[in-house]
Amino acid sequence: MSYFNRRTLLKAGSAAAVAAGLPGIARAQPKLAPPNLIKAGTLVMSINPTLPPLQFVDDKGQLQGMRVELANDLCKRLGLTPEYIRTEFATMVPGLAAKRWDMINTGIFFTEERSKLMYMVPYEKAAISFLAARGNPLGLKTVDDLAGRRISVELGGIEERRTREVSEMLVKKGLKPVSVLTFNNFAEAFQALRAGQADAATSIDATAMFMQTRGDFTRAISGVFPQTACFAMANKPLALAIVDALNEAKKDGFYDKLLDQYGVLKVDAPFAISGPGPA
Repeated sequence: MSYFNRRTLLKAGSAAAVAAGLPGIARAQPKLAPPNLIKAGTLVMSINPTLPPLQFVDDKGQLQGMRVELANDLCKRLGLTPEYIRTEFATMVPGLAAKRWDMINTGIFFTEERSKLMYMVPYEKAAISFLAARGNPLGLKTVDDLAGRRISVELGGIEERRTREVSEMLVKKGLKPVSVLTFNNFAEAFQALRAGQADAATSIDATAMFMQTRGDFTRAISGVFPQTACFAMANKPLALAIVDALNEAKKDGFYDKLLDQYGVLKVDAPFAISGPGPA
């Protein structure tokens, strides 16, 4: 079974709630309770598991990846049981506002606009890459080489925004714009590249490197638009609790060890809420 089997990753037309049964995780007394949580004793998180090695579904249908491992550790420190709802990125911010989940755990990138809608806590650094077909037959080496190309990307994320910014940059240089092909998730965007419907696909660096290592694609252009990825929460008490748990994980070495294991760039500690949060 492929990591990107659509039926495995996301149930068609709806989000699949997955309670994580995690043996070996002993929990203390919960440090949060409703109304700061949707469910007593549980941290409900949205996730789009189509970005290995950070968040994906393994051959047994289980959620895996750095972001899953980090969130599970934070839950342990907070005395909470992790529960994941697998859904498309486009649903995540509206779902958080509607209290369908407590936290967005999909590496949502920080922007000033988003920081006014929710409480954002940066915990990793990431940049954008452009994947090409295996072997890079089009010879893509620089952003300028993307002029006039078809680029597939997940709808609604910062990757789509950055791809459109690249297109604007090219036009200002007198080059052709790119054709931005949007899809519900990265699995579909990668499949479009695989099928030859797109000339390149946009993703974050870690995922692009993983895909290249697996032999699926070639990471043709990398390190574009470096920025921070965050957890996002609807209420401040939960955000502050996540901050405390992250600082504990940093202090005892778990955070550094985990991100180093996955080759993910760390943010400077101490952790804190970034931006004003909801008015």
